[in-house]
Amino acid sequence: MSIHEQPQTSYDVIIVGSGAGAMTAAVFAADQGLSVLVLEKSQQFGGTSAISGGGIWIPNNHHFTAKGGNDSPEKAWTYLKAAVGERVAERRLRTYLEQAPKMLRELEACSHVRYAVAEKYPDYYPHLPGSLPGGRSLDPEIFDASVLEEEFHNMRPASITTLLMGKVSWTARQAHRAMSRSFGWRLMVLGLLLRYRLDFKWRRKSELDRRTALGGSLVASLRRSLMDRDVPLWLGCDVQDLQVEDGRVVGVKLMRDGQEQLIGARLGVILASGGFEQNQALRDRYLPKPSRREWSATPPGNNTGTALRAAQAQGAATDLMDWCWWTPTISVPGEEKARPLFVERAFPGAIVVNQQGRRFVNEAAPYLEFVDAMYRNNRGKGPEQLSAWVIFDAHFRFHYAMGPLMPAQIMPDSRLPAQWLDNLYYKADTLAQLAARLGMDAGVLQASVERLNGFALDGNDRDFGRGGNVFDRYYGDVNVKPNPCLAPLRKAPFYAMRIDAGDIGTKGGLLTNEHAQVLHENGQPIAGLYAIGNASASVMGTTYPGAGGTLGPAMTFAYIAARHLAAQQVWNPGQGMAAAGLSEGTR
Repeated sequence: MSIHEQPQTSYDVIIVGSGAGAMTAAVFAADQGLSVLVLEKSQQFGGTSAISGGGIWIPNNHHFTAKGGNDSPEKAWTYLKAAVGERVAERRLRTYLEQAPKMLRELEACSHVRYAVAEKYPDYYPHLPGSLPGGRSLDPEIFDASVLEEEFHNMRPASITTLLMGKVSWTARQAHRAMSRSFGWRLMVLGLLLRYRLDFKWRRKSELDRRTALGGSLVASLRRSLMDRDVPLWLGCDVQDLQVEDGRVVGVKLMRDGQEQLIGARLGVILASGGFEQNQALRDRYLPKPSRREWSATPPGNNTGTALRAAQAQGAATDLMDWCWWTPTISVPGEEKARPLFVERAFPGAIVVNQQGRRFVNEAAPYLEFVDAMYRNNRGKGPEQLSAWVIFDAHFRFHYAMGPLMPAQIMPDSRLPAQWLDNLYYKADTLAQLAARLGMDAGVLQASVERLNGFALDGNDRDFGRGGNVFDRYYGDVNVKPNPCLAPLRKAPFYAMRIDAGDIGTKGGLLTNEHAQVLHENGQPIAGLYAIGNASASVMGTTYPGAGGTLGPAMTFAYIAARHLAAQQVWNPGQGMAAAGLSEGTR
């Protein structure tokens, strides 16, 4: 059925998804004078971005430069190229490095989005040339989401894992100060809790903190910016297919309120709907085995790969389909999604072992490399051997958090839900008893712990180098010497929690060029079709160069796509919704 036969509304640009990349594209497209429609599958906007840290990795950014930071395009290129290698087209990499700082400056100038540089957050691969010990990752500033008015209730709430005590918003800089137990951290935490409690007027309305941070701040500030521009954002719109005429994408077919609708896109469609990690069939087809959507830290229901399959039906090329943005996760009974373990692995006094009781990885390593090590360690073994175990003692339990277990000085065992014991966590008076509970060789586990305890004495992990670089030490306890990531496990009782090979989204997707245009399998752009974020194959290849390596590219290529679309305004209104044919040079 031709889209011309349907008396439906049309827009210059349709954006599928409502995360940070999608709304950034909408802001820039609207500011180019284009009419824009944003479509969200669920009944809440914000996507995975809303539950994320909201950070962006932007080399050579103006905030770092203003503080006297020592970065340059040459250093950034040296580092990124060393990390990514040949897996990604050089033109895409260079475009990202050139356009990312421009995107950030212009977004802050035209919207409510505000960032601050995380001066101490290092690149993830400090051993590579061109890396920096801080300055390329940026953290969203606090944003008062009450300005969203009724839209506040349509925003996906922040993940409990990103909130202080599960309720109070704090920036990544504040969280780092507390987790590393830096000077004054207790007073800072007390101030944040009081700020929340004393907000009496808002507490009468909601238990949710109106002062959003991290991904919530980014999403809320972008949504307010769209409201300022009267850009419509439709919830509950399941985009099922692309409308194509003469080889050009001219709209989408969607289900809304139980009705099928065809919405035209005069200039193009931007797919920003995430990856396919919540589709078990696609996981089984593309990802390493075993792989389960229940291990993912992303919200169930979204990110099912609908846009991916719709584009593949038009001959779209894909890449990196066997990769995720891996992160180890812990599944908490009764919660809809798994919890990621981003930082706790760096705390001193814990060890991670495989099912045999042996260490196999630097516990403090970047999360993508951590899960990759889980899969490599499991080669030749059965699927039931993939999961790992984090083991810690009573001293660790008292002072540090591990997933949903807050430090025992705040949340003693007596306050933990009864159903968590022997389900979420295991506990025993000796390592041998703990090993028996886990079906593990007690002698092997004991030897692994004793060896790590020996390393803690002089601070040198001679097996995996834990705490041996600036990234590892970022979340270490500054009060522990000589290595802030190493401490012995000696004090009973001992605890264990299972770690799964989880993710925060898939890394593979539609292959795009430097303009964010989706490429056909023949190598040519598919006219009128763009993809950004996890809907596209990552510009970072199989690596994760720094904190914000997901959202930084998503927002940058959103900026690029919006500007590229605006430059394509060569169409004939007499043709209705179909854009006029473009030459090869402008496609």
